[in-house]
Amino acid sequence: MSATAISYSDDQAEAHDRIAEALRGAGIDLDEGLLTPPRDDKQSVMAVIGKAGSGKTLLLAALYRALEEAGVDVVSGDYEGKRRRDRRTLAILAPTNKAASVLRMRGVPATTIHRILYTPVYDPEYEKVAEWLAGHGERPEIEGLTDVALDRALAFYQTNKSIPGALAVAGLRGSDFITGWKRREEPLDVGFVDESSMLDDKQFEDLKEIFPTLLLFGDPAQLAPVKQSGSMVFDDLPSAAKLELHRVHRQDADNPILDLAHALADPALEFHDFERMIEDAAKRDERVVWAQRVEVDLMARSPVLVWRNATRIRLITAFRAVHGAPDTELVEGEPLICDGIELPLKHRKKRLDLEARGLIKGAQVIYLGPGRKPGFSRLHVMGAEDPQVSAASIVKIEKPDEEEPFIPFAARMGATFLHGSAVTIHKAQGSQWRDVQVFAPDIYVASKMGRTEAGQPLWKRLAYVAITRAEERLHWVVRNRLSKPTGPLRVDDLRVAPVPLELEVEA
Repeated sequence: MSATAISYSDDQAEAHDRIAEALRGAGIDLDEGLLTPPRDDKQSVMAVIGKAGSGKTLLLAALYRALEEAGVDVVSGDYEGKRRRDRRTLAILAPTNKAASVLRMRGVPATTIHRILYTPVYDPEYEKVAEWLAGHGERPEIEGLTDVALDRALAFYQTNKSIPGALAVAGLRGSDFITGWKRREEPLDVGFVDESSMLDDKQFEDLKEIFPTLLLFGDPAQLAPVKQSGSMVFDDLPSAAKLELHRVHRQDADNPILDLAHALADPALEFHDFERMIEDAAKRDERVVWAQRVEVDLMARSPVLVWRNATRIRLITAFRAVHGAPDTELVEGEPLICDGIELPLKHRKKRLDLEARGLIKGAQVIYLGPGRKPGFSRLHVMGAEDPQVSAASIVKIEKPDEEEPFIPFAARMGATFLHGSAVTIHKAQGSQWRDVQVFAPDIYVASKMGRTEAGQPLWKRLAYVAITRAEERLHWVVRNRLSKPTGPLRVDDLRVAPVPLELEVEA
C-alpha cells in the first residue's frame, strides 16, 4: 500500500487495498508504481459509500495522488492530447461545477461529467500550443503570439493546469482556440465519480460506456435523484462491489456539524429533540448558529436552503425587495440558478457550447450585467474553471401567489435561469458553501407530515442533506424574518476575464 495510507482508518485501508486490486486488472499497479496492459476488457464498477465525515474525499484524493505517481494521465476535460497506447488515463468527475470545485480546492483536478462526455475541438494552430503546454510537443511558433505571451501561458499552466486559462493569459479568447464540441468517441481507462448519489440511470449508463473501470463515491443518506424511485445507482451493485466506510474520520471527529448529521441516524430522535441538540451545540461552538432571522448578506453567494417552493419564492421576493431590485431588470450581483436550456434540436451545437461552459441544470451563477446584444447576460459561473461567460438568457423571477413567473428580459432561446438567493434542499445536493442557512420551519412542516423516504423520515433526510452542505458554519434559522443588507450587492470580488466568450444563438 502507498505511503499515503498511513493516515487511513481501518475501513479506508481495506477499501484502498480492494480498489488497488481492481486497478491492477486495469493495468495500474499502485504498489509498484507500474503501468501494464490491462488484464482483460471486463467492466469493473465499485462504490465507496459512507456518510459525511467518513473519509470518502480523503480516500479519493490519496488514490488520485497514487495514480498520478504511477504515471497515469489525468484528463481534465478542457484539453486532451493524442492517446498513447502505453499510457493509462484517469478522469475525476462530479455532477455539478460546484461539486467539482470543492474537490479542486483540495488539490484534486476534478471536472464535470459533461466535460468528459463532450470534448473540445481545438483550432489546429492553437492545438500546437496545448500539446506543448501538456508536455507532448515542441515549443511552437504561432503568428500573433509572442515569446512573452507563450512564457506567460506556460507559467500559468505550470501552476493551474488549465489549458484554456493559459491561452487566455496569452491574450486569446475561447472562440479563438475552441471551434466546437464533439461527443467522446474513444473510451478512457479509469473514472472516479464524486457525489454519485446524484447520478441518474442515464448518466450512469453513459459513464459505463466511457470507463471500463469506474469508482463511485457517494453518501447513501442523501436524497435520491428525482424520478429515481428513492434509489441511487450504487444501490443495485453486488455487495462485494460496495466498500462502506463507517467511522467518522479522526480529522472530522470534533466537528459539531457532522455530530448533528450523524445524530439523525437515531430512529428514536424526534424533531424537537434535534432542535434542542442544535441549540445546545450553538452555545458551545461558534460553528453552529441558532439564528433568529435569515441573514440577507449571505444569500447573495450561498442560498437559503428550504423544502417548500412557496418558502423559496417568498424569500427570493424579500431578498430582491430589501436590495431595491426593480421588477423590470436584474441588479448586478444577483445570484441565479440555471434551470436548463431552451433550444430546438437543430441548435444541438449551441446547447453543447452552453453546457460545456458550465451552464448545466443546477449551475449557480452571478449576474454581472447585460451582454453586448439584447437578451444576453454577462455571467460568472460559480465553481467553473473558466467562469466568465456571456450567453443568451431567459431569466424567470417567480412571485408569491402568481402562477406565471415575471420575465424582466429574455432572449428568444438560450439558457434559462431562476433566482438563486434561496433553493430547495434537493437542488443544493453536491454543493457546499462556507456558511449555510437552513430554514428550519420548513423542516418542521416535513416532520409534521410524517412522510418517509427509503425507510427513513423525510425530515431527517432533508435535515441531513441541508446541514452537511455547510463547510464551516451552520445557521439554523428558526424565525421567518430577514435582516437588512449591510451594503449593496457586489461583483468586485469575482475574477474578471479579459474578454468573456459570447455564446450566440440565431433563430
